[in-house]
Amino acid sequence: MTSRWAEKGSKPKVMSKPGKESIAYSGYLIPETGELIVTKPGWFNYETVIESFRGFLSAVPAEDGKMYCMVLDNAPWHKKAIRLIWEEELPKYQDIRDKMTYISMPPYSPDLNLIEQVWIITRREMTHNRYFPSRIALEEKLDAYYSKYRKPNAKLASLYSFKCFRDEQVPVPV
Repeated sequence: MTSRWAEKGSKPKVMSKPGKESIAYSGYLIPETGELIVTKPGWFNYETVIESFRGFLSAVPAEDGKMYCMVLDNAPWHKKAIRLIWEEELPKYQDIRDKMTYISMPPYSPDLNLIEQVWIITRREMTHNRYFPSRIALEEKLDAYYSKYRKPNAKLASLYSFKCFRDEQVPVPV
């Protein structure tokens, strides 16, 4: 929820440019620390998803013997990447399989995906009801915002506070 001053009885107007220009961001959140790794693929398709996986693994290498578990929604580009990497087990994607596995989200459940919560926070704090004179100005603002969360931080780590996301055993009611 956001608020702003406006004359009583009037609706505030926010300037906007005509058209539907957008910037594509892909993100990875390390839930325990709140570290956010963001990439700008330019466009979403299975190739940019695979490239993004490799970029993430090079930016934050998994410790020996450990793997990352990616939470992926039902976007068509995620489905194709899953099929090529994990189902068909193509040899050229062995490097990804060695360090990464995945969880597919049920349909219509963005509230369970932590990165979706990051996008909601971003919208609320940075872009909702704000005018940017150019795409470059918007991109610079978002890049600066995301760079604040590249290091461990409490704000994004707090998204991990749901019991269902923690390793500890949650008692089942009888």
